[in-house]
Amino acid sequence: MPNPHPLPPLSLYVHLPWCVRKCPYCDFNSHVMGKTLPEQDYVEALLLDLDDEAPSILGREIQSIFFGGGTPSLFSADAIADLIGGIGARMPITSQAEITLEANPGAVDTVRFKGFRAAGVNRLSIGVQSFDNHKLKALGRIHDSDQALMAIHHAQDAGFEQINVDLMYGLPEQNLEQALQDLDMALAQQVDHLSMYQLTIEPHTTFHQHRPALPDDDSLWAIQEHLQQRLLANGYRQYEVSAYAQQDRQCQHNLNYWHFGDYIGIGAGAHGKLTGIKGIVRRWKTRTPRRYMAGQRLGGELQQFQGDLILEFMMNALRLTHGVPLSLFRQRTGLAPTVMGDTLARATDQDLLQPDPKRLCATPLGQRFLNDLLGLFVDPDNRDNTVNLFASLEKSTSKAPHG
Repeated sequence: MPNPHPLPPLSLYVHLPWCVRKCPYCDFNSHVMGKTLPEQDYVEALLLDLDDEAPSILGREIQSIFFGGGTPSLFSADAIADLIGGIGARMPITSQAEITLEANPGAVDTVRFKGFRAAGVNRLSIGVQSFDNHKLKALGRIHDSDQALMAIHHAQDAGFEQINVDLMYGLPEQNLEQALQDLDMALAQQVDHLSMYQLTIEPHTTFHQHRPALPDDDSLWAIQEHLQQRLLANGYRQYEVSAYAQQDRQCQHNLNYWHFGDYIGIGAGAHGKLTGIKGIVRRWKTRTPRRYMAGQRLGGELQQFQGDLILEFMMNALRLTHGVPLSLFRQRTGLAPTVMGDTLARATDQDLLQPDPKRLCATPLGQRFLNDLLGLFVDPDNRDNTVNLFASLEKSTSKAPHG
């Protein structure tokens, strides 16, 4: 149904899909690069993709840009500069826009980071995952601990003030002491944002076919609790399921996702969400880079309806530690809260949702068992399709490895 409320903020996600090597736990749309990257062809395809999107967003400004992957830092600074320049030539970018680029250790140095900074990137997200060389090897990473530290130092030397470090826990045969050592090493680098992701085994990955020995549930819960305590003691506030930031250093791009804002997705396999006069439309792009560069860019689109909107809004909003005002549900979806029937009351009775009539916020129990809480909002008449669709959408937006 049409949404009479003002349009939400608009972000841009740019997917750069190539990696040096595919990690055994990764189920994102990434591809092993050949001897050379087709930088020019891909940049041209991305800008043509943006041209296709432009008529849907006339007059709207881009609030944030996120270069994700894959390993975007494999692209040259010149290619990133061409992209940012091309984006700015096609649509307005706010003067205070957060522009994030993901980088992996082992393929960056101060000169390369300075090039990204000069191109317009003002925030980096560095995929460290662990500072333990044995764990890095088990994860199939191409860098070691020294290279991880060097990447952070190179970013700082290049003048980046906003830096996120990705860490994973629940790694093969990891214990509490090892997890805390990883965190302490990251804290010592004095970055302003940390993302902590539990390793999960996803279908269609090497780890799914050859499952490693992972900590049991009790050990995982103990690790998570101790990590959260250590982060809080060091001035990092948890604001989302996997995200911790120093004061006023939250990732604005991801916050727009969690507040059910709009975003364009360009690049092979990227997803987008746009609010218009006819309601909310999802659009996704062809996953294969070769087909994408050949001009077969659009993978498909879907008009979203009531049941899907309820679940997707909750999947985003309830990730936030402090939730969102109930009024945001109507503003972003165009639906009255009454469409949820007695679901809010049932979630509150089960101590999964805070008993605040003006706010949607998970309790600590609801945060721990977020999938159970979200399951209450699944449309029973379309359960299989809804769950499959939004399992895919959650990966495309949260990455959460995107910090």
